[in-house]
Amino acid sequence: MTDSQTHLKSAIEQRNNIVKEIDELQKQINTKRELGLKVQGIIEYLEQTGVKLPEEDAPAEPAAEAAAEPAEAEVAE
Repeated sequence: MTDSQTHLKSAIEQRNNIVKEIDELQKQINTKRELGLKVQGIIEYLEQTGVKLPEEDAPAEPAAEAAAEPAEAEVAE
């Protein structure tokens, strides 16, 4: 086999591997898309049946910042 033939064989194998990887990725995309649609359906169902998340309280954020401040003070010492 000549160098050119070896190179051609290698390129064909590489192309076949790439096509195989693309097919596998496409299957993963389709699976994730289906899962996303199912989850969206669940969300819509729960919202239509009146399920709501509690609203986040504004004081929760300053409390988180206050908890972070002593850690920064300890580092500064």
